[in-house]
Amino acid sequence: MEIGEFIRIMESLAPPELAEEWDSEKIGLIVEGRQELEQICCALDATPETVGRAVSARADMLVVHHTPLWTPVTAFRGPLASLLREAVGSGMNIYVLHTNYDHAPGGVNDVLADLLGLENTLPLSLGIVGECGIGIQEIADRLNSPLRAWNDPHLPGTLAVVGGSGFSPELIREAADAGAGSFLSAELRHSVARSSPIPLLEATHYALEAPAMRALAERMGWTYIEDIPNLLTWTPKSSGSC
Repeated sequence: MEIGEFIRIMESLAPPELAEEWDSEKIGLIVEGRQELEQICCALDATPETVGRAVSARADMLVVHHTPLWTPVTAFRGPLASLLREAVGSGMNIYVLHTNYDHAPGGVNDVLADLLGLENTLPLSLGIVGECGIGIQEIADRLNSPLRAWNDPHLPGTLAVVGGSGFSPELIREAADAGAGSFLSAELRHSVARSSPIPLLEATHYALEAPAMRALAERMGWTYIEDIPNLLTWTPKSSGSC
């Protein structure tokens, strides 16, 4: 496949205009390599591990959710230089699907809702709310992630889910106004938890977003590369506080 055709397919799957404004210049083809694509790999992040494994697999393209280039770059040094040197030296492309894939039909939040069996769903500005028929332990099992609970989430019940770091006061209030009895996301700050109008359930960032990238790889016939972060210091499942 020629790279232009690949980009057209990706942009039809997750249109760039769906991305958050702050994200608009951090998506798409961020590292350009070979123009003809045969082997494509997919991962959540472009880490030294995933880049190295994709290069070893002779990948022409690595599709990731998170860009390794979050801020404008004025120099290539240290870990970034090492990562980009390996990718560029191999001729491999790197393509980013981030908040445009969060919003896209069949994207991050839709896959998460399906994984948890949400029914009668309604969209949020950056997530989904629906009826969840399982409890906290079953959610942890399906996500393959330890969880932390704040203020006794009401589950089974109406649950809002936001893939990635979605614990903003505005989004929690939007979910509560939409009828959510509990809210699931990642990277909860204590100050947000204290002021939340509804109970909160915190998983890891990886657990909430990796399922969609795995599903994308399976759908497209790509090779998915796992790079699971170390969770050994994470709080045990269903603890009572944050």
